[in-house]
Amino acid sequence: MDALIPTRVVSNTIRFFLHAKGSRMIAALHGWLLCVACLYSFYPAMAADAPEKTRVNAIGMEFVLIPAGTFIMGSPLGETYRGVSEIEHPVTISRPFYMQTTEVTVDQWRAVMGRRFFAKKKGAGNMPVTKVSWHDCKKFIRKLSQMTGDTYLLPTEAQWEYAARAGSKTAYFWGDTIDCTRAMYANNPTKYDACVSENRSSGLDAKRPAPVMRYPPNAWGLYDMHGNVWEWCEDLFDRYDTISVVDPCELDSGKDRVRRGGSWYGPGYSCRSANRAYGHPMSRLQNTGFRLVMPLPDQPGESAQPR
Repeated sequence: MDALIPTRVVSNTIRFFLHAKGSRMIAALHGWLLCVACLYSFYPAMAADAPEKTRVNAIGMEFVLIPAGTFIMGSPLGETYRGVSEIEHPVTISRPFYMQTTEVTVDQWRAVMGRRFFAKKKGAGNMPVTKVSWHDCKKFIRKLSQMTGDTYLLPTEAQWEYAARAGSKTAYFWGDTIDCTRAMYANNPTKYDACVSENRSSGLDAKRPAPVMRYPPNAWGLYDMHGNVWEWCEDLFDRYDTISVVDPCELDSGKDRVRRGGSWYGPGYSCRSANRAYGHPMSRLQNTGFRLVMPLPDQPGESAQPR
């Protein structure tokens, strides 16, 4: 029970007892016992209402709780290979949300979309699904929501970078340099081949991504936020505003959709937390997949949808 009682309440009560006498002490003790009884019933109820740290849906997709918070989105002027659109600006994520710990896998895709020719995807079940357009992802989300009764979304670009950083301020969640033991990138013998030999010696095939969870997760338990496959986001691609914003999601301008994270196909610098890319929403690319978020249930007057 001691762990449930705020330290400030205990210290203030003890201080009062030290200065109280006689009937005042009896009255104070009576009040203290009532306070303990209330706290004993109230704090467990609060704990029961707190969101679970992880959730697993009916087809085995695991989600981890990402806390609300404020971070600097974009990259500093001195970051190597910085893009001109990566303008630093404060962003507040006002509500916690769940993010899938891995990219959507081939098995998960098949479980939702079936094995029709349109939906057929080659590869081992624990590989990230690729060659899915932004619109394909939306179809997957609709069918998954119908199957499970839960709400799913693509992450906003801000949610994606916030989650990828997991509190870090460096180019990658572990620091400012990347190597072949940290992420899947440069696995392309015809163009970017820096990791081909390392990957082959580790039992991984060239010219393709790695199975999910092959590399260590970040501090929030998310795998492959750097490399493996690009991941579709909700937003249309456009320049950032330079002002502080809350829960941004660009839906008003642009024709291409944001992709984040880099991939097995390209160089390491494309895997930076701040790096931005885009694609036509109908394109199905061999180096692009996606992961999902689950919003927490709405509070009165609030919306779970991107703003």
